[in-house]
Amino acid sequence: MASDAVLKVGVAGLGFGSTEFMPTLERLPQIELVAAADSLRPHALRAFESRYGGHGYGSVEELCADPEVEAVWISTPNQFHAENAITAAEAGKHILLRKPMGVSMDECQRVLDAVERSGVKLLAGGQTQGTSPHTHAVRKVIASGELGGLRAINVWAYTGWMLRPRMPQEVDESMGGGVVWRQAPHQIETVRYLGGGLVRSVRAMTGRWRPERPDGSGYYAAYLEFEDGTPVTMVYNAYGYFDSVDLVSWGEDKGHESRAKTRKAMLAGEVDEEAGKERTRFGSPGEGSIVGGRADRPWMPGNLGVFIVSCESGDIRMSAAGMYVYDDEGMREVAVPQPGGAGMTLDSEVMELYDAIRSDKPLFHDGRWGMATAEVQWAIIESAKQRKEIMLQHQVPVPAGY
Repeated sequence: MASDAVLKVGVAGLGFGSTEFMPTLERLPQIELVAAADSLRPHALRAFESRYGGHGYGSVEELCADPEVEAVWISTPNQFHAENAITAAEAGKHILLRKPMGVSMDECQRVLDAVERSGVKLLAGGQTQGTSPHTHAVRKVIASGELGGLRAINVWAYTGWMLRPRMPQEVDESMGGGVVWRQAPHQIETVRYLGGGLVRSVRAMTGRWRPERPDGSGYYAAYLEFEDGTPVTMVYNAYGYFDSVDLVSWGEDKGHESRAKTRKAMLAGEVDEEAGKERTRFGSPGEGSIVGGRADRPWMPGNLGVFIVSCESGDIRMSAAGMYVYDDEGMREVAVPQPGGAGMTLDSEVMELYDAIRSDKPLFHDGRWGMATAEVQWAIIESAKQRKEIMLQHQVPVPAGY
């Protein structure tokens, strides 16, 4: 039976990811923050308790033992995602799991098994631009058939991700680091949603070529082929020389000089990355300083990048206020409302899980969808290692109605 009761949520991990997600949890009247866990930052727990009146715990296990917690949002480092999700499932807690679902297919399968045994709801691999209003609007045009069938998708992202403060686990691929594990879901989730979900194969190369960041991949180029033959090209360069904001007429990259200074300081060993990272985490003075945005802020490429969708009789790309549609009549701009800002709009993900719990509505971004996205990430890395095409086995389609 449907219920509009408030969902009581516990947060596992009070790092930088929390500063991205907390505004959504605070804004939604259907959500109440009641607990948090962090094993390394007791001052963050004190800040949480002061701000929300909830309970702070030193471990995910303690958080999941709290009978007041109904659902757990997992924002711990990538290498702990699967372990923490299994702990939550075995405690009977519903789960909102950050990307990636796991850093191997075995991890993803173990999460799926635990969720199915316990009967809890899992929303997996969220917090990407694949759930933004802009992406939904593009999907609607494709699904309408007004431009004919989908023929190709191309997306390019150039950012300074590798020049920002990073902890070792953020760049080490064995721990779910580097741009493939940490950033590729923005592109993968988007193209899978637009293309119907069923990626057949992946051929890719990755790159690590900068001495200031030698331990993780800062580049990938991938060719994906869907089961129906639709091709996709995806490029991500995180080394910060060029920024794809310069590829849109309403954007201006004002960070060239600052990124150059950062690069030189890193090479000279003059950057305290732990201190820089701490300033952006939950409960720190700089919390939220590099995330969020006004609702009227124009769309920018960000971690998704500039992308062009080609259909049989037209093309689509993003505009400052929505999207440009190019067809046999010329070009028109379609406005897209963007509540909460033009970046990642996370409300829809939270409400998807809420509706699944309270009204038993089916989940779109369930564990199998999250595993399928993680499989593409894994395939990019494996294809680069083996220098061959990787055939996929765990893909699932976009559900009807989406």
